[in-house]
Amino acid sequence: MDLVGPHPKSARGHEYILVVIDYATKFPEAIPLRNMSSKGIAKELFLMFSRVGLPKTILTDQGTPFMSRLMKDLCRLYQVQQIRTSIFHPQTDGLCERLNKTIKSMLRRVVSRDGKNWDMLLPHLMFALREVPQASTGFSPFELLYGRPCRGILDLAKETWETQPCPFRSTIEHVTLMRDRLSAVWPIVKEHMEKAQRTQGQAYDKSATPREFTVGEKVMVLVPTAEHRLLAQWRGPYEVMKRVSPVNYLIKQPDRRKKVQLYHINLLKTYHGREEEVALMALEGKGKEETLPQVRRGQTLLPEQSRQLDKLIMNFGRIFSPFPGQTDVLFHHIHTEPGKKVHIRPYRIPEARRVIAKKEVREMLRMGVIEPSTSEWSSPIVLVPKSDGSMRLCNDFRGVNAISTFDAYPMPRVDELLDRLGKAKFITTLDLTKGYWQVPVAPEDRPKTAFATPEGLFQYVRMPFGLHGAAATFQRLMDAILRPHQEYAAAYIDDVVIHSEDWDSHLLRLRAVLVSLEATGLTANPNKCCLGLSEAEYLGYTVGNGKIRPQAEKTRAIRDWPRPRTKPDVRAFLGITGYYRRFIPGYATIANPLTNLIRKNLPNQVEWKDETEEAFQLLKDGLCSDPVLQAPDFSQEFIVQVDASDTGLGAVLAQGKGEAEKPILFISRKLSDREQRYATVEKEALAIKWALDYLRYYLLGRRFALVTDHAPLTWMA
Repeated sequence: MDLVGPHPKSARGHEYILVVIDYATKFPEAIPLRNMSSKGIAKELFLMFSRVGLPKTILTDQGTPFMSRLMKDLCRLYQVQQIRTSIFHPQTDGLCERLNKTIKSMLRRVVSRDGKNWDMLLPHLMFALREVPQASTGFSPFELLYGRPCRGILDLAKETWETQPCPFRSTIEHVTLMRDRLSAVWPIVKEHMEKAQRTQGQAYDKSATPREFTVGEKVMVLVPTAEHRLLAQWRGPYEVMKRVSPVNYLIKQPDRRKKVQLYHINLLKTYHGREEEVALMALEGKGKEETLPQVRRGQTLLPEQSRQLDKLIMNFGRIFSPFPGQTDVLFHHIHTEPGKKVHIRPYRIPEARRVIAKKEVREMLRMGVIEPSTSEWSSPIVLVPKSDGSMRLCNDFRGVNAISTFDAYPMPRVDELLDRLGKAKFITTLDLTKGYWQVPVAPEDRPKTAFATPEGLFQYVRMPFGLHGAAATFQRLMDAILRPHQEYAAAYIDDVVIHSEDWDSHLLRLRAVLVSLEATGLTANPNKCCLGLSEAEYLGYTVGNGKIRPQAEKTRAIRDWPRPRTKPDVRAFLGITGYYRRFIPGYATIANPLTNLIRKNLPNQVEWKDETEEAFQLLKDGLCSDPVLQAPDFSQEFIVQVDASDTGLGAVLAQGKGEAEKPILFISRKLSDREQRYATVEKEALAIKWALDYLRYYLLGRRFALVTDHAPLTWMA
């Protein structure tokens, strides 16, 4: 017995079909229902029992209507044994599932165009199914149930042709003949069914192999995906608790809603765990310096502070490694649209670079980052040059990203991180070794990362670069690890920073963070870590000792920037200078001639004029003159100075009094064409409103001073 639907609602309100079939006679029944309620099913079963009698056993799946208390009470009342199939294994009730498919196929052929009359046609379809001899029994279901042939349309035609009168038989003669006929039919039916079962069994056994699992063995379970119940994926590993029958096992699954579940053996497979690889590194030589990881330390540290750092590095030597670790805190999941797969032909790699690609693949295999794959997915690879001239193997996952759901986990704000670090006297930065490669990919999602190389098809075991959800996953991991240390530590993806205002607390905080990293299996690259610095380079800035300035390497790149010739060149220059706009007073007004060059209605080749050259040089000079900003002190009063020009608005957030007043942040924006027509007093008022809205993070709930050079506004206040 099974439920089929929902179907298009019929004119009489029916949406579902209750399908019932007798295993002995193959007699089918299909009853239209308005809903899937147990009450409606029980009512129809009672009416059916009144026509054909009470069954001894009912086989159903584990659907909610069949497992309800009402159904159990009905079966108990009529002394009917109710058995159920194992989950996600419809083959247990294969006869009913095959009937479902037959009914759907017949309905598609006979329903009207709008499909509103399908429930009226069900009795006619059932009549057709019941009068046709079954291949497995050799007789029609009607004849096996009632003991006489079904008088159908063809029989009417035959009677019309033959026009022979039917001989009269008494009731006793009719019953006797029916019993004799059934006695003669059943051996034939049994012979046909045994023959059909042997044929079906031989066909199944051609590809089937006997399997069994022992109690306590680890297995993978094939279950529907969360996105679509018609798509399945392997989950696990789970533990076998009990062998219920030769083909059914009780499985312990602690991470699912139902902790213990019965599964058919066809939904199980043996779990083969990966052998742990141990990386050994022998260090030869004399003296302590050769055994310590080469980690950069602050130049201003005292000898005693350096010795304390050496001891700390020695205790946590396993963390400072050039080889990526592996965490067990979380897995990276790739949620894609149901039913869609990505298979893109590999790009052709230049012959001179094929050796590099093979070397990169073998290195990733050695480190356990990838594994051979038999996936139906495939993404191409590309070789991208590094800043030092070497090549990096990258994956083009644009096809996978196009069908993947977006992870909206928030990334930290750079300006808030800078505000936290500015006052620190001691700063430590940790760069995790190939950060993404320390996060495992969920086993069921690894085939989606498959990529083609000259060496064959491989898939990622660790999280690859290029997936648009990778950054969110890694940030989620770091936030979880650093949550107990959030007062003094933060991370922007794989860049960790620890800050303190005195050495003793800094040493304790650094130790606490290293303990958390070690407990989660992460490693840091010793060549990129810096411990106990008074000023550190972080996210493109140099911060510490209450000051914030652009990173020297970035300002040199801006100083040597060539004159832009096209719109993309202008956008690139505005992008890097805009990142440091907090250091340039009136940035929007200065950059106005450059932003005008990238309007949509202008050609791609820019027209360089004297005013654009002047703006270009002013922005360069503003960032290359070693600008310095003061870190905010939230215990002191802020000062906001605002101003407006014909083309833009500007403001500066500062602290201090008299000559000790120092800027914290410069902000500016360009006026729109409509705003440029404002009166002067309106522009000045707009500058005040805009500046206070922009700086509300610093000002809201605090006392501050507002400074303007526009006298009418002072009088109006």
